[in-house]
Amino acid sequence: KGLSKYLIHTGKMLSAKEKITSIIEAQPDDCTFDDIFRELKFARMVERGLDDSRENRMIGNEEMKRRIRLWQK
Repeated sequence: KGLSKYLIHTGKMLSAKEKITSIIEAQPDDCTFDDIFRELKFARMVERGLDDSRENRMIGNEEMKRRIRLWQK
């Protein structure tokens, strides 16, 4: 539903406009502005996470636990 940089069917790289259009077109006719906006935000979060993963910008579970403990102090 527009979450990937590539169309599964053709392998064609999507532009930002094509991604947004794909997400909007996948929504039911009775969706609200908030529904669409939520889907767009979700797609962007997934895309950013995948980009971080591809660029090795990740931390392990133990490091995350350590950081959470520091935040709780």
